[in-house]
Amino acid sequence: MSSIRRRPSRRRAALAATAMAACLALTVTACGGDEETNDDAQAPGDSSTEDPGSGRELQDVLDNLPFDFDVDAWLDGGWENWDQETWLSEIGDFVNPIIEGLWDTDRMGQAEDPEQSIDEDQIQEDPDAPQADDPMADRGITDPEPAPVEAVQVDTPYTDNGAPIGKVFFDSPEGPMVCSGTVVRDPNNPGQSNLVATAGHCVHAGTGGGWYRNISFVPAYNNNGLSAAEANNPANVGEVAPYGVFWATYVSTTQYWLDNGTTTGGEGAHGDFAVLSVEPEDGSGLSLEETVGAAVDVNFDAPAVSGLGPVSLYGFPAAAPYDGALMYRCDGTPGRLAIDSTMPVLYWVGCTMTGGSSGGPWLRTGDDGEAELISVNSIGPFESTWLAGPRLDVEAQDVLEYVSQQAG
Repeated sequence: MSSIRRRPSRRRAALAATAMAACLALTVTACGGDEETNDDAQAPGDSSTEDPGSGRELQDVLDNLPFDFDVDAWLDGGWENWDQETWLSEIGDFVNPIIEGLWDTDRMGQAEDPEQSIDEDQIQEDPDAPQADDPMADRGITDPEPAPVEAVQVDTPYTDNGAPIGKVFFDSPEGPMVCSGTVVRDPNNPGQSNLVATAGHCVHAGTGGGWYRNISFVPAYNNNGLSAAEANNPANVGEVAPYGVFWATYVSTTQYWLDNGTTTGGEGAHGDFAVLSVEPEDGSGLSLEETVGAAVDVNFDAPAVSGLGPVSLYGFPAAAPYDGALMYRCDGTPGRLAIDSTMPVLYWVGCTMTGGSSGGPWLRTGDDGEAELISVNSIGPFESTWLAGPRLDVEAQDVLEYVSQQAG
């Protein structure tokens, strides 16, 4: 099992917020009231500001968007319009204004899992293939299906046993949805990361679809392991969101997911990886990494399956028999799974976690003795006997580095 160590927080100067082409930094109250806009939102690519107290006016950002965007209409519920002709599908068309209080305990509890079950006829079977030392030599190879492994509950409090792991919430045409995610280290902001790794299908619908809306991250969700009914109680918000709610300011996923991903089935799974840059809903000055006191490295050059050793899969399964309230873990040694022989293999491990665990981390002990992320939960069968995740390589690394540059 890979351990996650919590380290003491260190205060820093707040990073300047960098807006995506259509990601606006502004805040309102979800249940109505006066709009409070952030007049310091930056234009995309504009890194001239030194702190959040300087920058471009909000109207300047609006005037330079690549499409018409009515902020008032969006904040008044316009984000619920999922007409296919207006659902933004271009990679630059991501809007995610902060709506204070939208993700309250009740709405979090209503969020459903995005089903990503695979038709096993898609699997390219080759059970007699030899092990290889070079990950590139594994393409198109599938090892025997792993035996089911019963998921076990992660010890509480999560602030001590899984601080960088939490839930990713978002709105889709079907309503509020939930995945899992992990605070990962930012190569351009050591010790001060605002980056979260999750699955591509937790932020974008894939081919023919668009970006999801109101994407947010709650680290160490339900810290002390309350029941689902207790977690939905507004009185327990401090335990449900011990570090608060963090809204995505910038999102990116792989081109492979955008071109091939589907809302059901295994298409796109080989590139099912995404990174969010986030900021706190409450406007506090600390980075996400400093707030939770932990983050993990992402290994984009992990060894071939034969040299990986044991891994631990984490997540918040929400589909039956689970209810999404608790964090679970599966331990195992990955095998190879191929759906597209032109891509690096997927890893698969026996695990009974269900939907809602999507995007949760696959952690192994790295050469330095610390936990490192090598994949995220992507797909599994209808029977929930195993989980698979993509091998992260150059394209996934480009996603993280690009978001890091935009966020810095």
